Amino acid sequence: MEHYSRERRRKLIRLKGYDYSNDGCYFITICTKDRECLFGEVRNKKMILNNAGFVARKCWLGIPNHFPNIILNEFITMPNHVHGILVIDNAVGVQNFEPLRRNRFQKIIPRSIGSIIRGYKIGVTKWFRQNTDCYDVWQRLYYDHIIRNERSLDCIREYIRNNPGNWKSDRNNILNNKFYSGGMKYRK
Repeated sequence: MEHYSRERRRKLIRLKGYDYSNDGCYFITICTKDRECLFGEVRNKKMILNNAGFVARKCWLGIPNHFPNIILNEFITMPNHVHGILVIDNAVGVQNFEPLRRNRFQKIIPRSIGSIIRGYKIGVTKWFRQNTDCYDVWQRLYYDHIIRNERSLDCIREYIRNNPGNWKSDRNNILNNKFYSGGMKYRK
């Protein structure tokens, strides 16, 4: 019963009934587990990637190699999270004319934002497990926002570009989180 009640309290963060494999622009934020700073640090308002940060960046830039219907837009790797804009364009590179179907075991729609994020997380996690003592890299979920117009797209692009400069006040910076009792955790 404990498990069930805990699951019921979890807030649903996806737009109910929306097909996340539809053409469109999506703003994505993926945070590390416990917001641990695994990807580097911000110095003088510039993001300085460590080896893991370079891998996270390389995996993001490699998304179109695995999902030819994806066009990458603005993107940044921060110490403990990744922000990016993914554009789904099903007219680009997709030669599979099979209708979209749900995977009955994992409930993820092929070529959807969920399947793309899952693949990205797997790629980064695999590197961590092979090269570090860090086993759990990511928070379970991720944040998404469907970008509906050009003005919103421009604002989100600017937010992403300015993210390192705003790191001291960023809500993903655990030093700013009044509910987090631990200190900043950086991995080299």
